[in-house]
Amino acid sequence: MKNLVIVESPAKAKTIEKYLGKDFHVLSSVGHIRSIVKKTKDGTPPIDVANDFFAIYEVDPEKKKVITELKKNVKAVGKENVWLATDEDREGEAIAWHLCKVLDLPIETTKRIVFHEITKDAITNAIKNPRTVDMNLVQAQQARQILDRLVGFELSPVVWQKVPGGKSAGRVQSPAVRLLVEREREIMKFEGNSQFKVTAIFIHDNQEFKAELNQKFDTEEAANEFLNSLKPAEFIVSDISKTPGTRNPAAPFTTSTLQQEANSKLGFSSKATMASAQKLYQDGKITYMRTDSVNLSGQAIAA
Repeated sequence: MKNLVIVESPAKAKTIEKYLGKDFHVLSSVGHIRSIVKKTKDGTPPIDVANDFFAIYEVDPEKKKVITELKKNVKAVGKENVWLATDEDREGEAIAWHLCKVLDLPIETTKRIVFHEITKDAITNAIKNPRTVDMNLVQAQQARQILDRLVGFELSPVVWQKVPGGKSAGRVQSPAVRLLVEREREIMKFEGNSQFKVTAIFIHDNQEFKAELNQKFDTEEAANEFLNSLKPAEFIVSDISKTPGTRNPAAPFTTSTLQQEANSKLGFSSKATMASAQKLYQDGKITYMRTDSVNLSGQAIAA
């Protein structure tokens, strides 16, 4: 009996099908398949705030052919032989849920598999350990999408009217701008005071080392006066202490540290970094790149 595996990206499909063998056929949803409608036919709000934020979805026009193909394959293998292998994040879980809705798959029993790397071992292990759609993750994605719609669609027209050259407002950039404004106001109100420290460079047996005085001076005059008083002084190293130190290797990259390092070392934008990481992930070279976890698998540690 053939099995149907549905992934997000067409680029993954052939590789995963090769690892799974002849009993599995792998197709792609090509990303999201549904979104919240912009307008309803009867004029009711697409998001019913009073009814627990119930949202009305529609299949994206460009995905209708994809859905037709998926429905045909689901019918051929049977619903019980469908595996949803979208990414293990909010968006991937939501895509799995939307696939259940559109393809009429039972959410309670449809097999959901996840893997963090595209390798034969990871995919085989995922097939051995299926779960069902995680509705907590789905609802988290819905909350994100609904907030985007409610905040962005309402505030962006105001920004266009009030701010010259304003582009948009949304769930993320609006509070981010607020934080920046608050921090800038704190900086403007800050009244700082200067302090001076004394650092000396010593040379002994052709070796150079630096020493710093713990005491701080409130004025440059006081610091210079102290320096002048040291001119006739003889300096002696009275004590040496040695402390063994260890330095741990850097933790694996998270999404944010990967973007920071790529920008710092290579000058990459976040978009360019994630595009490169996506290709590496699809080629089985790295684990899933959208993560805030630095944990390593036992297999990676043993390698």
